[in-house]
Amino acid sequence: MVPAQDKGGTKHVPHTTASALSGLPLAARARFARFVLASMPWLPKASAFGPGLRSRARRGAAIGLLLASCLATGTAVAQPEMVRIPAEEVELVAALYRPSGPGPHPAVIALHGCGGLFNRSGAPTARHADWGQRLADAGFLVVMPDSFRSRGLGSQCGISNRSVRPSRERVADVLATKIWLQARSDVKASAVSLLGWSNGGSTVLAAVRSDRRPGDASPDIARAVAFYPGCRGQAESSSFRTRLPLLIMIGEADDWTPAAPCKALAEAARARGEALDLKLYPGAYHDFDHPGRPVTERRDLAFTADGSGTARAGTNPAARQDALARVPAFLAR
Repeated sequence: MVPAQDKGGTKHVPHTTASALSGLPLAARARFARFVLASMPWLPKASAFGPGLRSRARRGAAIGLLLASCLATGTAVAQPEMVRIPAEEVELVAALYRPSGPGPHPAVIALHGCGGLFNRSGAPTARHADWGQRLADAGFLVVMPDSFRSRGLGSQCGISNRSVRPSRERVADVLATKIWLQARSDVKASAVSLLGWSNGGSTVLAAVRSDRRPGDASPDIARAVAFYPGCRGQAESSSFRTRLPLLIMIGEADDWTPAAPCKALAEAARARGEALDLKLYPGAYHDFDHPGRPVTERRDLAFTADGSGTARAGTNPAARQDALARVPAFLAR
């Protein structure tokens, strides 16, 4: 199976289904499996299952179930196009997921959390790849700018004094990406939405404020979604107003970015007649929408609900399934 190339030489990995794989030689199927696993750094190592042959068998079973699930549903394993976006004092490296057809398509600017966009092999991490492909399959053109790697930075989760801030540099990155998107002939300029996770969600809250309206002549961002953002700063700001429809999605058990400030923010906004919707997920922690991360304890974090630097994060299947349906239905078309 040879990846197709566009005129710019960018490789695109075609959709791969169970029927297509069945016709491939064993060696080709093995290469495909290794490609999938390389994009899933969250998959437990063999040591996580215990020692010896049994551990390898358990890991093999887990891998088999994962691949079977992807293939049975015809899920695409796609390599996004890597693009560069001119921004303020930096050129943003970004991953681009394109839907089929010439467009113009509704578009989504998707913002990573404090861990950044890419894994160690240089591919978008599992959550980003999952959402990018799903939204592209739903007809959206999705661009994911990496605000950290573009500036020579790695993960910022354990750093308290950050040089790239949600309310400053990352909002500027949003504006640059919006301008870049709306100049494309395959993008519907009036239907550009904003989506962010955690630190990216905090960026969403800053970017949708009525006093942060872009000054360019292009249409404004149409709608925005924030997954488990840090709401405290905006909730405590007397000047916060959202100028566009905003959806906040957070787990009630989140001990990294707690839900209580988001509740306060939503209640105040709704009392003013603003279009802010809050979806709370009982029992869900941070990263509840991840495609397959067991709930684990994260340590050495710069910001957590109780200030201890420790918080839990991982998939909540019920919350994830709701989000997978709710987000595409909310985004602008």
